[in-house]
Amino acid sequence: MKLKRLKVHFIFPAALLLAGCAPEQQSAVHPVSHFRPTATIQDIMQSIIDPNIDPVWNSVATISTTAGTIEKSPESDEEWKVVRQHALVVVEASNLLIMEGRDVAPPGASTSSHAVELSPAEIRKGIDSNREAFNARAQVLHDATVEALAAINARNTGALVEAGGKIDQACEQCHTQFWYPNDKRPI
Repeated sequence: MKLKRLKVHFIFPAALLLAGCAPEQQSAVHPVSHFRPTATIQDIMQSIIDPNIDPVWNSVATISTTAGTIEKSPESDEEWKVVRQHALVVVEASNLLIMEGRDVAPPGASTSSHAVELSPAEIRKGIDSNREAFNARAQVLHDATVEALAAINARNTGALVEAGGKIDQACEQCHTQFWYPNDKRPI
């Protein structure tokens, strides 16, 4: 009788433990997403990232003219606020890029801005076959733009220029891996 009780006490907790783990394992394999991507990666690039990163990049400049050199950078609270708003949009857009289920481009659209760029189907194939690298590239964009935000918050134009270079490199490295990997021109 004592032996039967021991078995029951051991089996019941073990069964509860296993039953509790089964749904977690299943959801880890097939996670349920509450996101419903509508815009394509191309839409995000053309409508969100491109128009918002340009004001960040162009906020600090050295302009040479026949009259001399002009140094340009945000000066007023309002100018810094505007640059910061643009950088925030880019930071958050980097998260949109990695959402599962997002199309590369609208059906029938071309993503080509130069002859060596792949078709949307080829880009999709590259992303799907190396999703981890694609997500890592988007994270590099995110992190570089967070550096830009820190520079903006500190009103440090030198750090902002440096972060802007990192953002440019993040974009170019992703494009050369997924959009035009066959381009043999020097970068």
